[in-house]
This record gives sequence, structure tokens and C-alpha cells, in this order.
Amino acid sequence: MFDVIIAGCGPTGAMLAAELRLHDVRVLVLEKDTAPASFVRIVGLHIRSIELMAMRGLLDRVLEHGRRRPAGSYFAAIDKPAPPGLDSAYAYLLGIRQPVIVRLLEEHAIALGAQVRRGAAVAGLEQDDEGVTVQLAGGERLRSRYLVGCDGARSAVRKLLGVGFPGEAARNETLMGEMEMGVPAEEIAAGVAAAGETGGRFWLRPVGVGVYSVVVPAAGVSDRSEPPTLEDFRQRLRAVAGTDFGVHSPRWLSRFGDATRLADRYRVGRVLLAGDAAHIHPPIGGQGLNLGVQDAFNLGWKLAAQIRGWAPESLLDTYQAERRPVAEDVLDNTRAQTELLSAGAGPRAARRLLTRLMDFDEVNRYLLEKITGIGIRYDFGAGPDLLGRRLPDIEVKPGRLYDRLHRGRGLLLDRTERLTAGGWSDRVDHLADPTAALDVPALLLRPDGHVAWIGDDQHGLDEQLARWFGSPTG
Repeated sequence: MFDVIIAGCGPTGAMLAAELRLHDVRVLVLEKDTAPASFVRIVGLHIRSIELMAMRGLLDRVLEHGRRRPAGSYFAAIDKPAPPGLDSAYAYLLGIRQPVIVRLLEEHAIALGAQVRRGAAVAGLEQDDEGVTVQLAGGERLRSRYLVGCDGARSAVRKLLGVGFPGEAARNETLMGEMEMGVPAEEIAAGVAAAGETGGRFWLRPVGVGVYSVVVPAAGVSDRSEPPTLEDFRQRLRAVAGTDFGVHSPRWLSRFGDATRLADRYRVGRVLLAGDAAHIHPPIGGQGLNLGVQDAFNLGWKLAAQIRGWAPESLLDTYQAERRPVAEDVLDNTRAQTELLSAGAGPRAARRLLTRLMDFDEVNRYLLEKITGIGIRYDFGAGPDLLGRRLPDIEVKPGRLYDRLHRGRGLLLDRTERLTAGGWSDRVDHLADPTAALDVPALLLRPDGHVAWIGDDQHGLDEQLARWFGSPTG
């Protein structure tokens, strides 16, 4: 019997498996595909996801395979430079091939002891007071204490649970890819400027020497069940811009719709949902993969605490309470971006206005922090603004804060040098450092890097240790 079975070995499932293994949870990951996806698409890791990689010691490995781009605002594809003083040591966008990030996270999970079975599709499930029985498509039955569906937008787990997935069906299809251009940059800029007067989901942006990111409406080309071709892009570019710009040598090609849906619930008993199984939205702003990985980071330590026996009552329920509102916000901002990219006169006027408003640092910063995930604040009750937010990778003695979070434990960062984690020291590390780059006396970090307490008295600290880390030992 396993502690947790995870359906789906995409980035969300692999990240969750690794997080659970940090706490010695017995994990089996089931992946219905027999081999890793061959579909190559560049995805972007935003600032918060890059921070999470650093928190688990994965960033150097990921950086070897990615391409850094300067941080900037691109809400509704409106290009603006990043506002000054972004509060992160990792203020950049990292472009990386999706199969590569999935492979890196899967290898990380396996190195920590997770088991991965390919060609294993979930066909049925039953749960009781002790656990979940998972039936595979071939008839095999497996038993675990919990099941997590990380199996994508068409999640079998979600459907078997009967969880509603309300929202809006796709209205528009869009082609996206990276390819080389056969005409000079000046001609591309002029063509884009002329076509841009009509509005709509169309842009060409340089992403390397001679290589452009191309987005164009997909209306009237190919079957959506089939991968797009370079000829599809040529046809649609001619229709929208009057020229295909001599596109050739594609790096990757994809097609997406603007369906937007959110699961009614993230948990039914011993079965939970994460990633695209819980929420889908257009990829405008590149938030999807990041949202799923961050779901896994939030859920992993809480589910491990439940299994290891020290979780406070209702800790596991905070997963939905914290992450579902974040997904609602992402769905809303992608809806807004989709409207701003529409071709009507009203959306074009709103887009021109927003373009001017984004010249104000406050507006630019607000939208950038929303897209990149660094503006999230969980509701932990009344307190300083830092309470409930993630803590940046500040300097501590010795080195950097995130280097102290590799094991997925809580951390008491104590500038007073007189506090203690006491009976929670098996779950919470203590770093006494009066030189830490903080303007508060002490704080308690959860394993996901969010600030759970700020203060300087032991009694208040003990209350919050009990709230998040259960009863003390000894």
C-alpha cells in the first residue's frame, strides 16, 4: 500500500511527488502515456516558480537548459520594461522546453525515491475511511491512503469524482510557435504595425537572433485535433498581415483555445486535484505551468503532514482555501487579457488606455506581480503586510535564505537570538542570525516559503507553530 498515488507525471505531478518524498512519503506516480511527450513547446518559468526551484536546490540544474530573458510586463502582450526594484533575486523569465522541465522534475522525484509507472491510466476509484482503491485501465487495482489527480484538463480523476468543472468553453483558437523569418527586421516591424491597427490575437516578437515568437488567430486552418503545420502559420499570416514574412525553420508549433474552467472543489475526502485537473485558462501571460507547480508546492508539505501524523486539524483544507482563490484570480486576469486582445473597437480603445496606464510604475508593478506570482498573499489573519506573503531570497549568515529550505521544512528566522522552535524542532529549523536582511525581529516560514508569523515573543510563536505544525513532541 502506498501513502499517495499521483495520477499524471507532468510538471505538477512530478513536483508534488518530489515534495512528498522530502518527508519520506511512499509515492507512486501513474502516467497514462507510455513515453514522455515528444511535443516540444517553450514554456516560461516566472519569478515565483524560479524562486521555488531555488528553494529546493534545483535552479542550477534548470538554468543549464533554459534561456533567461529580462523581466518585464507583458499583460495582454503589452511590452513594458520591468519597474525598478523588483523584490526578488530572480527577476527574470526563464524560457525552457516543456519536455525538459518535466524530465528534470521527474528525475528529481525519482532521485528522492518516488516510483513512476508509465502506460498506467486511471479507470476507476473507490474511497473509504482508510484509503483509496485505484483501478487501472488494464484491471489492476492499487491501494493508497490518498490520491491526487494531476492528470490535466480532461482529468479522469476529476470526472470519476463527479466534481463540477464550470466555466466557458473555447470560443477562439490561436496558433503559437517560434520560427525564423525570411525578411529584414524593419519589414517585420512595419508589417506588424500595419496589421496591429486591426487589433486581435496577433504578434511577432524576437526571441533570439533571427527567431521570432509568432501568435496568430487559427480560424479556418487544420483540424484542432491535429498538430498545426508551418503552412497553417503561413496561411494565417497572409490573411492577417498580408504576408507570411518568409517564415521557415520552426522551433516548435502549437495551438490553443481560450476555454476557462475551475473545479468546484479541490478535495473530496481522500482525493485531491491540482494543476490543470483543477483549473484551465488561455495561456496568455504564460501562467498555467507555473500555477500548477505552485499548487504542488502548497499541497506537498500539508499532505505529507497528514500522512506523517502531525498535521493540525484542517491543515489539509487550507490547500483549497489558499490555492482556489489564486486560480480564480488567474482565470480572471486571462479573461481580461483575452478581451484586450479582441478585435473590436471597444477592446482596442481599452488596450490603448491600459498601455498608457502601464507607464505608471504602480500599475506596471501590480500587473507584473500578478502574472509572475510574487504578489500572492494568503489570508492568515490580521497582521503586517508581509504576513501571508512569500519571503524573497534574502542574505543570511551564511549565504542565502533559500539554501536553508532545501529539505522542505519550516524555518524560524530569528534576529533576536532568544527564540526557539522547541518541541517542533523535528519539523522546523531554527536560524538565529541578528544580521539577516530583515526589518522585523523574527518570522516563521512555512515549507512553501510563506510567512506564517512575525514577532518577538515566544508565546505568540508557539501558537503559530501549533497552528501550522501541530502538537510539539517531547
